[in-house]
Amino acid sequence: MSIFEEVPDRKQTKSVKWDMLQTKFQSEDVLPMWVADMDFKAPEAVNQALIQRAEHGIYGYTVIDEDVTSSIIDWIKNRHGWQIQSDWLNYSPGVINTLHMALQAFTDPGDKIMIQTPVYTPFYNIINVHDREIVKNPLIHQDNYYTIDFEDMEKKLASGVKALILCSPHNPVGRVWTEEELRKMAELCLQYDAMIFSDEIHADLVFKNHKHVPIASLSEEIADKTITCMAPSKTFNLAGLQASYVITTNKENKQKLEKAFLRQGLNNNLNGMAVTAMEAAYRHGEPWLNELLDVVEGHIAYIKEMFAAYAPELKVTQSEGTYLVWIDCSELNMDKKELNQFMINQGRVGLNSGQDYGEEGDAFMRINVACPRATIEEGVKRMIHAVEVWRESEK
Repeated sequence: MSIFEEVPDRKQTKSVKWDMLQTKFQSEDVLPMWVADMDFKAPEAVNQALIQRAEHGIYGYTVIDEDVTSSIIDWIKNRHGWQIQSDWLNYSPGVINTLHMALQAFTDPGDKIMIQTPVYTPFYNIINVHDREIVKNPLIHQDNYYTIDFEDMEKKLASGVKALILCSPHNPVGRVWTEEELRKMAELCLQYDAMIFSDEIHADLVFKNHKHVPIASLSEEIADKTITCMAPSKTFNLAGLQASYVITTNKENKQKLEKAFLRQGLNNNLNGMAVTAMEAAYRHGEPWLNELLDVVEGHIAYIKEMFAAYAPELKVTQSEGTYLVWIDCSELNMDKKELNQFMINQGRVGLNSGQDYGEEGDAFMRINVACPRATIEEGVKRMIHAVEVWRESEK
């Protein structure tokens, strides 16, 4: 049996996804399909590397050596066609940590920071907690697909925006931005002297006929204004190990970012298990990833087919990447609180409420489909039943 077909028991493993149902949903009777980690074991090469490291039995200070850096460099070159250098790299427990540091290093309290909504929930907190001003560039939603409002973007950049926090690929709407879109965004940021803080944690999770392009790879000039955040955590289900890295091509900007980390007592290092897992994943995890992407695409196709046939009120946004599916529930005619409670109480599924991604997501829910087909089928069955009961009640 493939590891992608196994149904693991994750309860009582201190899993946020499975052991916090009461806290998150005020109910234990929900199927968790929310927070972005997978119900799949990591690649066997990663698990074996961790076992071997643990069997050594000594957990001293760990160096990020040439073997580790070359695994990152090779991965980005082979997977994304971008040749980076080892002296462009810094390390961080997570992408969100880095975004906090970038805001502190390159902007000041009161500065305007742009986000493209609906967007990953922590972006709001990153801006608010540092007393910066949120400037929204809402994405255009049409025919179950999202595009960028470049006219609105330019108008707002011209008002004095200091940085764009770019989500690429985009969470939650699943867009993989094209090279043309990325170049247009980057050129506008250059024109109005705005930094780009690019969250590319989902870079590897891109479906057939689409390609992730690191925005900093487009030109040296664009790279000089960009802080690129990447990690193996979403790709290989390693989030709990806390390993990410930052790519900064401009030496002066790299020094500024390093100073921001040092002010917080972070010394550009990772824990020993994170280092071991990252190297093993990048050296040996590609076959696992390729199979994962086929599984995820199959799950999304199944959900679209089932909803179209039995619950057409739930519309699946066209997805080009990530294992997160954005569902338009507006035809249920519920406000954001009613919709959330409907999914919990009638659907008995634990999803991410669209309201958490900004008001543009009020009529949406986000489903994590990185789980066995048996889980997908059960979750879909529950949602369809809930919609059928609702439909009868509306007659």
